[in-house]
Amino acid sequence: MSELLIENRGAVRVLTMNRPEKHNALNTPLTQALLDALRQADADAGVNAVVLTGAGKSFCAGADTSEFSTLVPEDPHAVNARADLTTNLHMVFSRMSKPVVAAVRGNALGGGAGLAIACDLTVMAENVRFGYPELKHGIVAAVVMSNLVRQLGRKHAFELLTMGEPINGARALELGLANRVAPEDKVLDVALEMAEKLASWSPIAMGTTKRLFHRVAELTLEEGLAAGRDVNVIMRGFRKAAK
Repeated sequence: MSELLIENRGAVRVLTMNRPEKHNALNTPLTQALLDALRQADADAGVNAVVLTGAGKSFCAGADTSEFSTLVPEDPHAVNARADLTTNLHMVFSRMSKPVVAAVRGNALGGGAGLAIACDLTVMAENVRFGYPELKHGIVAAVVMSNLVRQLGRKHAFELLTMGEPINGARALELGLANRVAPEDKVLDVALEMAEKLASWSPIAMGTTKRLFHRVAELTLEEGLAAGRDVNVIMRGFRKAAK
């Protein structure tokens, strides 16, 4: 059984994490497959948007902790390689030119919560369990911390990271971690509808918008305006290029 299902719906590529018996916990094969599939979707001229979801009852329950015992301190290469893989997965979303929409149901915990908010847009179920329970297990929400702090701010981010209490869709929407909240059985439909709209725009304009968005988010106002000014000049050739 493939741990990642890949389906094209027109110009939208749907990636479905497929370890339902483990609530789609991220083991090494699934993490690598997901990273590869996102990169492939970004390079595919026939794909204009991506939807990320999970099979079964959950989106993703985070890292597969059963693998931790195999990554022993005596093998630093394996430990470093796994850490690099996780970091690269969470980084790829902002480096892609194609927009990614998360369809989040059931559990989105730890690394799974990190994946949900790494996507450009996130649709959550009303009854979702979104949170960071790592401290309950004596570990640290390490790689996912940077994105959470940037999106949420220090007070709310610290609460989610340290209290270990999951939140539902309404609270995620209130905090700005979700773009839409829907009944559980409608989450994928809403995410697909959003992705189809994103896929309908000019791929050049969409890709440039996404790249500029992530660039200016890390710049000062003056630097961001300068970057926007340069794209404004380039943008004048978009219509000709689109024909």
